[in-house]
Formats: sequence, structure tokens, C-alpha cells
Amino acid sequence: MEFSSGTDEPVSAEVVSIANALSLPAESYGNDPDIEMAWAMRAMQHAEVYYKLISSVDPQFLKLTKVDDQIYSEFREHFEKLKIDVLDPEELKSDSAKEVRILSDIT
Repeated sequence: MEFSSGTDEPVSAEVVSIANALSLPAESYGNDPDIEMAWAMRAMQHAEVYYKLISSVDPQFLKLTKVDDQIYSEFREHFEKLKIDVLDPEELKSDSAKEVRILSDIT
């Protein structure tokens, strides 16, 4: 049996069944492996779409939220000298980096 998704694409009964199951309150489920698998598949689909989106746009022009510029400005206020082109985990964990972070939290 097939249903319409409103976009003239046929939708399988399995997809409709999953959609109905996922619309129920969370309390009505235990640890149902079928629901967990449906959630994981949907999460992977979203991840693939977002990855394709962010990797197909020049990062200079990519805006993920309305406040991206404000977030970046505030980040630069607190971390003026941090090189973001290449992050070194050891440098971020160093005592001097921690001191700078603590001081910026105080002010």
C-alpha cells in the first residue's frame, strides 16, 4: 500500500507506520530496537544533508544562525590570539592557555 506525501512522491506503508509510531509520547516506549533503529536512520539522513550543505558552500559565506557574526565577534573578544586555522589540542590544554581562559572568565 502506498500513500502520498503531499509532494506527489509515493510513501511506503512502513514509512507511514514509523512516522505514526514516532509521533506518540516518549513514555509509551521502552527500549524498542525498531524505534531506535528508525531514529538512527533518520539522524543519519539529516547528518548527510547537513554535511552536504556545509561542504558545498564557501565557509566565508555560510551562515548557520542569524547571530553568527555576533558569536564570532564575542569569540574574538575573548580569544584574540587563538589561531583557528589549525588547532593544537596540546596547546589548548597547556597551563598558559588555561590561565588566559581563567582570567577572561573573571573580567
